[in-house]
Amino acid sequence: MKRLLIVLFSAAAVLTGCATLDQRQRAWIFQPSDRSWWRGDEAAAGMDDVWIHFPSQETGQPVKLHGLWLAHENFSSRAGAPVLLYLHGARFNVTGSAFRARRMQELGFSVLAIDYRGFGKSSPGLPSETMAYEDARAAWDWLGQQYPGRPRYIFGHSLGGAIAIELAAQVADEAGTLVEGGFTSIPDVVSTFKWGWLPVGPLITQRFEAVKRVPAIGSPLLVVHGGEDRLIQPELGRRLFEAATGPKAFVLVEGGSHHNTNSVGQPQYRVALADLFGLR
Repeated sequence: MKRLLIVLFSAAAVLTGCATLDQRQRAWIFQPSDRSWWRGDEAAAGMDDVWIHFPSQETGQPVKLHGLWLAHENFSSRAGAPVLLYLHGARFNVTGSAFRARRMQELGFSVLAIDYRGFGKSSPGLPSETMAYEDARAAWDWLGQQYPGRPRYIFGHSLGGAIAIELAAQVADEAGTLVEGGFTSIPDVVSTFKWGWLPVGPLITQRFEAVKRVPAIGSPLLVVHGGEDRLIQPELGRRLFEAATGPKAFVLVEGGSHHNTNSVGQPQYRVALADLFGLR
């Protein structure tokens, strides 16, 4: 993402029309693919495939989303056992996030992780900010229909963090929201890069302005960030946390990168989940 976002925004604005610029930004930001993270298939072994069908208000076309479901060992025996919707970031498909889904299961959740349109086995096409929001909402509604009465949580990693914030701002039935490696907005992320002084902010169409939506969240918010995150600076996670107005907590995981904070920070996650959400 860092390679592409800066110089190309300016060049594309000069060389192409607005529609093409928007399409290129969508491709650069999402980097949709069916690629998986290293050893993703191994981590996904034993998870159940889920298919979510709904008509898109954005495109007018029927949509099929693919997801992976991983139930906690106590799911059947505990009526109030929590479920969690996992929203991944850019580039890799849902299988590539299976290792994070397993870690959230270890923390007590039953997890549904989904692919947005354009990723993995979900409906093909170029994703957009509004389409990703729509996909997340459809998965949220499906989870509530399948497991009514269960406390539902939203988790977003990286770009998925902004999608999680938007979803939490839309709905009123989430028990809590968790964001890891998140940011305030795409323009703010761009400004932290080497060429961030270039005036490309007004050209960005896929803005993901989570900082403007986070005050609308009605549930407790946990923001986790790796202290060694070189892609999304910890300061952006801190600013997102500060903009929230409800119950909240910020956890800085020393030694955590953009990719391994979920692993390195597992003990801190446990403490935060107990303190903020009462989950033990």
